Amino acid sequence: MKVTTFLLLAAVIWSEVRGEPDVVIGRRRVGMPVVRQALSVVLLAVGLVITSTITLMILTDLPPLDLRFEVISAFATVGLSTGITASLPPAAQLILMALMFLGRLGPITVAAALALNTRHRHYRLPEERPIVG
Repeated sequence: MKVTTFLLLAAVIWSEVRGEPDVVIGRRRVGMPVVRQALSVVLLAVGLVITSTITLMILTDLPPLDLRFEVISAFATVGLSTGITASLPPAAQLILMALMFLGRLGPITVAAALALNTRHRHYRLPEERPIVG
């Protein structure tokens, strides 16, 4: 996840707290497609990290904090480790390798796919306001 995505979501939260209808950064309004794209990238990344951590917890008996560190480090491609990677079973090592690959290409690919995948309907459904909280 890029820093700009994180800052964009912080601006979204700040706009929501202030009750503003638009997300404004500097003197520019950020369009809703960009906000939705950033939210999708972050939610997919968080879901992938959580799923991978739970999978590693099932595969090994190592402390959850160490596994969480390994997963986040692999997804963020920072190159840090607690030193447990070599002792992990091959399936867990493959998960970490996939996380490294997806961490490098995933957010960029997802963002590009979401930006290019626009579908316009010729009608709009009625708006609903569910209770959020």
